Amino acid sequence: MDRFAGKSVVITGGNKGIGYSIAERFVSEGANVVIASVEDQVMEAATKLGPNTRGFVCDVTDKEQVAALYEFAKSEFGGTDVSVQNAGIITIAKVEDLTERDWDATMEVNTKGVFLCCQEAIRHMRASGNGGRLINTASGQARDGFIYTPHYAASKFGVMGLTQSLAKEVALEAITVNAICPGIIRTDMWDYNDRIWGKMLGNFGPGELMENWVQNNIPMKRAGEGSDVAGLVAFLASKDATYITGQTINVDGGLIMS
Repeated sequence: MDRFAGKSVVITGGNKGIGYSIAERFVSEGANVVIASVEDQVMEAATKLGPNTRGFVCDVTDKEQVAALYEFAKSEFGGTDVSVQNAGIITIAKVEDLTERDWDATMEVNTKGVFLCCQEAIRHMRASGNGGRLINTASGQARDGFIYTPHYAASKFGVMGLTQSLAKEVALEAITVNAICPGIIRTDMWDYNDRIWGKMLGNFGPGELMENWVQNNIPMKRAGEGSDVAGLVAFLASKDATYITGQTINVDGGLIMS
């Protein structure tokens, strides 16, 4: 199926985890893809995805680098039809130990970074006159803030708010703006979460806390895979989602029902 043949897709945080799975899905459906990351490994990841993918090193908190990312997509593939704001970070600490530096860094990447990419993507979509799709990665913590991560929860609630605001602003320009809330997904980030929360919440060994949460809180009784999230993102980017905007959609096996 080549739903996205001839389309140009930009994905931040696209070199690993959920972002890489999203990139794989778009490539499999015929899209030209630019994956961006602050990590140099993004170039290797792009090569692995095949000839229709490019890598770009970008710090999403830097406005000039973000502008350069979308100019690169334009020079390589003619523009940006779909932009997936997926770059994100997390740290876990008790309130008395949470540093201002960690608070600021989390808000910068997770919320400001999403805004800067949306801002630049909208500029290019407006210039093309063809509309587009903006898809922002929030989190289950945009629905229910969890213990020891107030900064992360706040940053993801912010993603949900800016998604709604931007959706209203660009609705008449054939640009839709939606957000996704992944739950427990098997990624490096969740390995970190399992390890640190496991130590702070009890004497859990590697993988035990995640399995406990999965079995006790997820009706489907399994953790998600990156491909589960990628399927939702591909739908929101497709013609089938033309009349969907300003929404934040959970993809979590029923962990949070809202």
